[in-house]
Amino acid sequence: MVVHVSIHDVSPAWEREVEAALALAHDFGVRPALLVVPNFHGQAPLLEHPPFCERLRTLARHGHEIYLHGYYHEARSWADHAVAAVAQEQHGRVDGVAKRIEYAFAQHIVSNSEAEFHDVSPSEAIARLDAGERVLKEAGLDVRGFVAPAWSLPRSVHTLLRKRGYTFTEDHTHVYDPASQLSRASLVLNFASRTPARLISSVAYCRAVRPLRMLLPTRIAIHPADMRYVLLRSEIRSLLAWARGNVVDTGSELFDRFRFDAISSLAAPVRSSKPKQAVPVRSSPPP
Repeated sequence: MVVHVSIHDVSPAWEREVEAALALAHDFGVRPALLVVPNFHGQAPLLEHPPFCERLRTLARHGHEIYLHGYYHEARSWADHAVAAVAQEQHGRVDGVAKRIEYAFAQHIVSNSEAEFHDVSPSEAIARLDAGERVLKEAGLDVRGFVAPAWSLPRSVHTLLRKRGYTFTEDHTHVYDPASQLSRASLVLNFASRTPARLISSVAYCRAVRPLRMLLPTRIAIHPADMRYVLLRSEIRSLLAWARGNVVDTGSELFDRFRFDAISSLAAPVRSSKPKQAVPVRSSPPP
């Protein structure tokens, strides 16, 4: 199966690490998609860094897809979340145990308080998509897809992406074409470096599940923080070598065979499982 490579958290805040990831990918002839954050953690406004914007435009001209990757790549605190939910009257009792557990899992287990779109209201999601698209447009970048920070993508955001004509998004387990309402299971390989235990366990996981590429289209997701660890740089180099010859440049290519199979199945004649029986020959079709 094919493999798609991306670099997440592309921002002036991670400029040196992004360049290191690009150099590593280019060593293998790979043009990873660039997941651009308009204002990383509210401290790195993209438009205030013209040379970085020019670098992204150059990469886009050379075949790197640009995806919008949230707006801040940062979630609200629980207190701010509760205040916003009360103001919008969308969650009922926001201090319930179940809601706190859901918030803690998304923001402290799955991510480091970065699942920005996990619990935003539809109006907030629209505002952040509008703002993010505007920033990337002003930077001279053509947005080819959207990937939510921490891959936390509520169903309501899927609907917004479909209405906006997006043809690529993804989460932990699937890739999606919102415009065509297609989805496909997909393996994602990425590393977690927040703690030594996460680092080692993520390396072990990525090594163990590689054979699943025989069954599923696969994504290699590189994060800038990976570049700070010799072990992770080595593991990413190993993954890129393992994927050599099967890497595709665009997210939509993860669907190509799937689309072909779907169309073929619709066009194929229906075969009956019953044994054939002799029928009389008619000179004209029955009424």
